[in-house]
Amino acid sequence: MFIVKYRKIFFAISAMLVVVSIAVVIIRGLHFGIDFKGGSLTEVSYKDARPETLELKTAVDVLSLGDVRIQPAGERDVIIRTKSLSTDEHSTLLTALSFDGKSLFEEKRFSSIGPVVGKELRSKAWVAIFLVILGIVLFVAFAFRHVSEPVASWKYGLIIVISLLHDIIIPTGVVAFLGKDVDTLFIIALLSIMGLSVHDSIVVFDRVRENLRLKKGRDFSETVGKSLEQTFVRSINTSLTIILVLFALYFFGPTSTKDFSLILLIGMFFGTYSSIFLGSPLLV
Repeated sequence: MFIVKYRKIFFAISAMLVVVSIAVVIIRGLHFGIDFKGGSLTEVSYKDARPETLELKTAVDVLSLGDVRIQPAGERDVIIRTKSLSTDEHSTLLTALSFDGKSLFEEKRFSSIGPVVGKELRSKAWVAIFLVILGIVLFVAFAFRHVSEPVASWKYGLIIVISLLHDIIIPTGVVAFLGKDVDTLFIIALLSIMGLSVHDSIVVFDRVRENLRLKKGRDFSETVGKSLEQTFVRSINTSLTIILVLFALYFFGPTSTKDFSLILLIGMFFGTYSSIFLGSPLLV
């Protein structure tokens, strides 16, 4: 199959995307949300027309609350992310958002997380990602333990790790480039991407194992090529159905899940790419 024949081209594409993503993360950095660095989130819904973002920013800036992020949501809602607010600061913020009572609104939610709790959640999030990758590697190595020729079973696990890193580094680079918040939903999205990606890779690897047992193909590269041909349409169709759902969630879902669905969309696309164009050719 052409994927195996021209594998170096696909390796170069993946390497370029990973390097660019890492560079973006280093240069722009990751903007941790209040889940991971502590802070307060206030969401209000205006009764009439929502004030312009610039007006809201001007009204809030005079309060000296530090780094404040104002995000319009829906038709009349506004989400404000600030440092951890005291009761008095929270009341002052609400007064500023109402422009001294000139604009009526309803406070839909207010949540606050301390910096110590945020740091602990951030540490646990990275531990969770590491444990998931380790668990996947051990499972793959165990599942393919009877495959020893011409690729040892542990190498299947190693290739899965390379594919998973590829699949989570690229969406992280996109998040850094867009300046999106890195929060618990971001971590959930990465874990979901890893689960979906490894599922696709294992289907292809399992077909390789089966074809090795049946001795299909004159050599190993031809066996992998035949396995990709047999699973290519299945992989594309499965991923496409998920991507269509995520498109619907992104365009028609609530504002609170837009970033989550965007990360999953990017991850699903590159996860499908890695299982077909990266993982299997790496076996060769």
